[in-house]
Amino acid sequence: MKQVPQVQQKKVLVLGLAKSGLTAARILHKLGAFVTVNDAKPFEDNPEAQNLLNMGITVICGRHPEDLLDEGFELVVKNPGIPYTNALVQTAMERNIPVWTEVELAYLISEAPFIGVTGSNGKTTTTTLLFHMLNQDAKKPLIAGNIGTVASGVAELATPDNVIVTELSSFQLKGTEQFRPDIAILTNLYDAHLDYHDSREDYHESKLNITKNQTPDDLLIYNADQPAVVAHAEQSVAKLVPFTMKGRTEEHISADDQCVYWQGKPLIERRKILLAGQHNLENILAATAAALLWGGTVETIQRVLTSFTGVKHRSQFIVDWRGRKFYNDSKATNALATKSALEAFSGNIVLLAGGLERNHSIEEMRPYMNRVKALVTFGETAERFTEFGKSCGVGDTISVEGMEEAVEKAIALSEAGDTILLSPACASWDQYESFEIRGDAFIDAVKKLTAGN
Repeated sequence: MKQVPQVQQKKVLVLGLAKSGLTAARILHKLGAFVTVNDAKPFEDNPEAQNLLNMGITVICGRHPEDLLDEGFELVVKNPGIPYTNALVQTAMERNIPVWTEVELAYLISEAPFIGVTGSNGKTTTTTLLFHMLNQDAKKPLIAGNIGTVASGVAELATPDNVIVTELSSFQLKGTEQFRPDIAILTNLYDAHLDYHDSREDYHESKLNITKNQTPDDLLIYNADQPAVVAHAEQSVAKLVPFTMKGRTEEHISADDQCVYWQGKPLIERRKILLAGQHNLENILAATAAALLWGGTVETIQRVLTSFTGVKHRSQFIVDWRGRKFYNDSKATNALATKSALEAFSGNIVLLAGGLERNHSIEEMRPYMNRVKALVTFGETAERFTEFGKSCGVGDTISVEGMEEAVEKAIALSEAGDTILLSPACASWDQYESFEIRGDAFIDAVKKLTAGN
């Protein structure tokens, strides 16, 4: 771990705990900063704060004192989820006190280079896929960031032989100053998190912090099929590596209906790739380009693309049984997510959908319901989804009580060549504690009903 002179003997406020705040506070203390932690959770219910206090770190819990910054802090490191409308954050910015997220700290302490992945959609899949490609090519990657592993904790233990493949949200990138990845990936840009960023411009600007400090020696891999992304990418001084799904190009990476191409030469036939859908093709092109540019081999990339089943609960391939392919997309907790899942398959879908009733619109799914041959519904929204399916002309619709029955009925309604897809378009809390538990119930039912048959 590198030393960071700009924090040594400096008063630093860590605002908000959770995993990132806990890790940042511990590392800053180790670096010789005078650390104070402020968290809204009461001390008696806050084991993270209790542990930090035992290390000799000052802890203020249960409230955010408005005069806290009067104590002479020279730096604030905030939890990414804390909005910039927070009174302490606003006061810090008014006083020109730097406000970081722990990603900035991770970059400053890391002996390993970074590959940064951002975008509105596809970050987790791209990050995970790239990690597997590099790992199978013995490139010693580490995985970190918004994917669930705190970046500064990973960077603390990284060596120059590693590379840190990091998923980065707009929340994290907004709090960076010097962060500079050797390779930056921008998968796509849609309007999102505007309640946090206040404006589309601020959201885009935060995302583009991923390339802000790059030099001509660095690489920016970006989606050339989105004009907004292209316009932003052209402002970067990094070497530009566009990817496109609109046909073969002689440079960089591209795809058509038949193949993925690298520098104009076929790399892999698309029919051999397990990850389905146009949205996943974006992720595949971005990850493949990064892996090749980091020294990966075509053979390894081909092996990964023909075996990688996806991130769990996100259009995750489960099994091919008697010509039927089963996919777990339990993380689709709204109609927009299910629309994307339906878009990924050309037709012959047996869809399992339903869950918590929030009275949200499901009309976004309608243009793709002609791909659904049968619909199995469950949960509080079962009746509404059944009526919706009928209005879309779905041939067979049926309501069930539980997941095993849903899978059993889906199999009965399917035939060889069909896709059986769990993509609920609803939250899980009417029947399950989380979408993960719901997805696991689907996987267990599939395995039970297909094993030995």
